[in-house]
Amino acid sequence: MTYSRPIFAVAPMIDWTDRHCRYFHRQISRQALLYTEMVVADAIIHGPRDRLLGHDAAEHPLALQLGGSDPAKLAEAVTIAEPYGYDEINLNVGCPSDRVQSGTFGACLMLTPDTVAECIAAMKRVATVPVTVKCRIGVDEQEPEQALPELITRVLDAGADAIWIHARKAWLKGLSPKENREIPPLDYQIVYRMKQRWPDVFIGINGGIRTLDEAAAHLEQVDGVMLGRAAYQNAAILADIDQRFFGAPAVEPDWEALCGRMMAYAERHIASGGRLQHVARHMVGLFTGLPGARRYRQILSTDAAKNGAGPEVLAAAFAAVDFSGTEQEAVSA
Repeated sequence: MTYSRPIFAVAPMIDWTDRHCRYFHRQISRQALLYTEMVVADAIIHGPRDRLLGHDAAEHPLALQLGGSDPAKLAEAVTIAEPYGYDEINLNVGCPSDRVQSGTFGACLMLTPDTVAECIAAMKRVATVPVTVKCRIGVDEQEPEQALPELITRVLDAGADAIWIHARKAWLKGLSPKENREIPPLDYQIVYRMKQRWPDVFIGINGGIRTLDEAAAHLEQVDGVMLGRAAYQNAAILADIDQRFFGAPAVEPDWEALCGRMMAYAERHIASGGRLQHVARHMVGLFTGLPGARRYRQILSTDAAKNGAGPEVLAAAFAAVDFSGTEQEAVSA
């Protein structure tokens, strides 16, 4: 992983960007940087490591997002994760959920920038890949023009290699995680100002970005752009990423080949004791805007959830879609 070029990333999303989601996204874009769900340091130290950290080699470039506030535990988690070959380690300083706050990490760490710096310094001492931070512009009554530069200063002094900024405040009390993704107003300009203040530091932007045109506009101001729900709910948007942002040759998406690869992947997962639904649930939004997309969604939402469902359900779902619609209809819907 190198932060010397523009980067397009798919955001870490709890309960969404698991290994099956990432494998699926990688079949559509070869270049986008993918993130794991947040994994708590304590879980890595004491829990099922292979289940938490294992991934398919095809997922790279791949970043591991950690949650925690104890420098020693985070350093231990980084050391444990080392053999799994992640391309980046990211510290979550942005998640506002109650279960994250109860562990004194996530967005509430915006209130203690010195603690974040200590965590980054400890992680850097043992990491062999870039260590980055994903944060908000502030929390609660904080003044972002003060809180955000203070955090950035601390973590850069501690050795952070890049900063990803979700351009909203987080309200630790009174708003649900869903509301925290929608209600606090977006402030992209403050992220731009941080890039102007630190021109030699990689600064990426996240929050409310819905289209590739919006992403391209942000990349005129900052170094990286990160899509979350837009990429998950309409994964076809990823089909144009490699050509548009990474200079790859323009190619028409081969949906039949994608179906075949996902069927083979699902077959391996089922053979290892998993269920088709674990894979299929991430694919439901793929063909938004194309004729047959509704039937496609119905098949994946119902048939894939049945006991004993096999890869042939994916074939039936793909067969319901009319691909005579233009690629642009699927990508821009």
